[in-house]
Amino acid sequence: MTKPPLTLYLAAPRGFCAGVDRAIKIVEMALEKWGAPVFVRHEIVHNKFVVDGLRDKGAVFVESLDDCPDDRPVIFSAHGVPKAVPAKAASRDMIYVDATCPLVSKVHIEAQRHADNGLQMVMIGHDGHPETIGTMGQLPDGEVLLVETVADVGSIAPRDPDRLAFVTQTTLSVDDTIDIVAALKARFPAIIGPHKEDICYATTNRQEAVKAMAPKCDAMLVVGAPNSSNSKRLVEVGEKAGCAYSQLVQRATDIDWRSLDGITTVGITAGASAPEVLIDEVIAAFGERYDVTVDYVETAVETVEFKVPRILRAPA
Repeated sequence: MTKPPLTLYLAAPRGFCAGVDRAIKIVEMALEKWGAPVFVRHEIVHNKFVVDGLRDKGAVFVESLDDCPDDRPVIFSAHGVPKAVPAKAASRDMIYVDATCPLVSKVHIEAQRHADNGLQMVMIGHDGHPETIGTMGQLPDGEVLLVETVADVGSIAPRDPDRLAFVTQTTLSVDDTIDIVAALKARFPAIIGPHKEDICYATTNRQEAVKAMAPKCDAMLVVGAPNSSNSKRLVEVGEKAGCAYSQLVQRATDIDWRSLDGITTVGITAGASAPEVLIDEVIAAFGERYDVTVDYVETAVETVEFKVPRILRAPA
């Protein structure tokens, strides 16, 4: 039986970013240095396949420092943690390694600098997301006001409208954030923004690749986890860029083949915490059903690398 022809557009860049790569390496190096178990506060990155793989090697994932023994190392996830968490670990004389993405740490430093200058912070981010919790937790309660939408801008009540600065979660939709920033500047003309955009290079690059790819596609699949902010944003960007059928899949087994019946072009990308092996799995699944031609849509080349913390580079 002849397979129907299908063009797969593969976004580049896609998948792992430098911060995710570094965070996974930190857990692996910690296991090599101290042996199992090594505790990790929250999923190191938002991807079940990655987390399960590290768990198999001896990582234990917990949601609170209270679930960690004093005598085993603990690693803080790539999303960052409130300031109180490393302080508590230090008070217990724990060995801890901070795997916070350096671009998230940059936002933390920025927020602290503005607070030191007497400014109240506004954070553009998703309520309850670990990165938002971590960034807001750099400052005392009440010092950071959270906005998720343009509508939220109208309801915040800063103590001094002329003494404000804003930061953003690093994994937001670039286009949506532009609208929220515009609303903040319209309501608070004196508000101070970042010197350079807080949304990280990897989020921006993956969204740009999707924008270039989406108009060519009958359907688009984003390989990523349902709790991955940057992956969910890629789905939204794909829809807005002209691909009405944009879906998030964790791996090939999640693909709804009936919905793809009759299509001739599919775009594939992946969130920043999805490994290439899962993308290869999706491509192989299409190859079993279609006569596939792969076409690359490359909009940027990434060369960023981040060093692991010194504690892991020093001898045990």
